[in-house]
Amino acid sequence: MPALASHRKPRPRVRSTTPAIGFTTAALASVTLLSTQSALAAPAPKPSIEDVQKKVDGLYRQAGTATQHYDQAKEASAKQRAKVDMLLDDIAKRADKLNDARRTLGNYAAAQYRDGALAPTATFFLANDPQSFFDQTHLMNRMAANQQQAVTDFRTKQAEASKKRAEAVTSLETLTESQTRLRTSKQNVQDKLTEARTLLSKLTAEEKARLAELEQKRKDEARLKAAELAKQQAAAKAEADRKAKEAESATGAGTGTGTGTGTGSGSGSDSSVTTKAEKVLAFARAQIGKPYVWGATGPSSYDCSGLTQAAWKAAGVTLPRTTWDQVEVGTRIATADLRPGDLVFFYDDISHVGIYKGDGMMIHAPKPGANVREESIYYMPIYGSVRPG
Repeated sequence: MPALASHRKPRPRVRSTTPAIGFTTAALASVTLLSTQSALAAPAPKPSIEDVQKKVDGLYRQAGTATQHYDQAKEASAKQRAKVDMLLDDIAKRADKLNDARRTLGNYAAAQYRDGALAPTATFFLANDPQSFFDQTHLMNRMAANQQQAVTDFRTKQAEASKKRAEAVTSLETLTESQTRLRTSKQNVQDKLTEARTLLSKLTAEEKARLAELEQKRKDEARLKAAELAKQQAAAKAEADRKAKEAESATGAGTGTGTGTGTGSGSGSDSSVTTKAEKVLAFARAQIGKPYVWGATGPSSYDCSGLTQAAWKAAGVTLPRTTWDQVEVGTRIATADLRPGDLVFFYDDISHVGIYKGDGMMIHAPKPGANVREESIYYMPIYGSVRPG
């Protein structure tokens, strides 16, 4: 019997792809391994100590600028708060006056309601005599005029009170804006200082020692420049004294009256300036060793402009709060012509200030973490100088 044919279709052969998958996986693993090895083999280069110094100095400078913004916003906020308080007090007083005017109107209205009003003809016939009628009419006219004045006063006071309320609302909005700027400036200062401290905390002991060496080198170079300025100023003073003596000798041959008048005038002016400068420096020296605290104006701590403001206040001169405003007060002075008590400003953004003490040196509140101290004016790039008073 012949065999029956099979109805099953032949199964197609499936080519295995396992070797390809294995190859791909191995290739990816190799790439990953190589990438990891490359990352481990080439870490990011560590910044040099010089770079760290520049970075930290930059952060402290930015913090100084932010401090001046903070001082500015704090002063504006205080002024606006005083204005708002004054307006609120004024509104309260006007409210009392408005209530008094309202009560006066109420009394008039009550009297008119209680007494009623008669026609002029009826009043004439009810009067005892014509003179009484005219007297009563005159009195009523005066009462009507008083009522009208009371109405006018009420409306005037009402309009004034409304105007003051509108001013108070605007002032409160301005105060809110000032307080927002104050908070923003405060946060900016804190952020910059935190970043600087974090950067310094990551240094090793050896790196910190190297950073201290760089700082000392910077100070030494600044002192050398200060000493050179001191020599130049001493030579200029000696030359000025020599010329003054020559002029005095030359005028000595003339009349004594003329010489005495000129000398008295000049010496009085110089004496006043010198006296103020002595008071400024005496105050500044007494603050040496006290800590820098941003936003502080004394007496236990200061920021840079807080110290200069307090020192000149001790000499009877009122300075604005910020470096940006202080640089606009007084007479501009060239560095070669600096005298004790003058203000020296630093950086292009005028974010720092110190008090010149002579011989190229100043007293200033440097930065967070440092105390009020003497320093060469060449420690930082000079913007310009001013003589207040």
